[in-house]
Amino acid sequence: MSKVTLEANDAVAVLRLNNGVTNAISPELVDDLAGEVNRIKSEFKGMVLTGGEKFFCIGLDLPALLELDQPDMTEFYARFEQAIFDLYTLPVPTACAINGHATAGGAIFALTSDFRFVSSGRRFIGFNEVKIGVPVPYIADLMLRQIIGDRCATDMMFSGKFVEPEEAKGIGLVDDVFDSEDLEEKAVAKIAELAALPPYGIRVVKNNRIEAVRSKYVEMGSADADRFLDCWFNPAVRELLSEAAKKF
Repeated sequence: MSKVTLEANDAVAVLRLNNGVTNAISPELVDDLAGEVNRIKSEFKGMVLTGGEKFFCIGLDLPALLELDQPDMTEFYARFEQAIFDLYTLPVPTACAINGHATAGGAIFALTSDFRFVSSGRRFIGFNEVKIGVPVPYIADLMLRQIIGDRCATDMMFSGKFVEPEEAKGIGLVDDVFDSEDLEEKAVAKIAELAALPPYGIRVVKNNRIEAVRSKYVEMGSADADRFLDCWFNPAVRELLSEAAKKF
């Protein structure tokens, strides 16, 4: 079964993570995501990314990924970063409907959208990578600083803390908070409104928004992968990752 599903809502694609309760980012999910993103580019005028009601996405599938040797993990990480880049640079308006916890890689997926909406209640969003010995990937670092500013982003990444919906809105990490039953409808309505506009100006606005991050990442991406993988295969970090994997 596909780990990602695509549902057509007129001109808007609803891209739904579909990998069990946690929606952990496995090699299979990344592969399925890549295929659906390519379809969106050719068939749709907008996209809403969403996940599960308990976990929008918990982040990397640690139990599965810890089984990979260095060449296979290197290949996976390259595909994971490419998936982030492809979501971020989609040439159509995008929104993320965060209907469950969005942590680590899940929060990174949320950053790729032009707009982020979260359901009210006890939802955690954040980047706890530092607590298990790995860095927030460079492209995510760039996106987060663009969205919430340098000082706030630095605090979030150094502390590894999670924020709940109202705090996330207060710092600009999300654009609005909705009741869970309204969340996806509101996100689709926002993107449908933009998708109905003439596409010419929309494309330029989108390109202008992403260019600073895109160009910096293209310049530095390969070095970032080396740094991440050096941490990932550090023996002390492997112990931390193994402990974290027990929670899955």
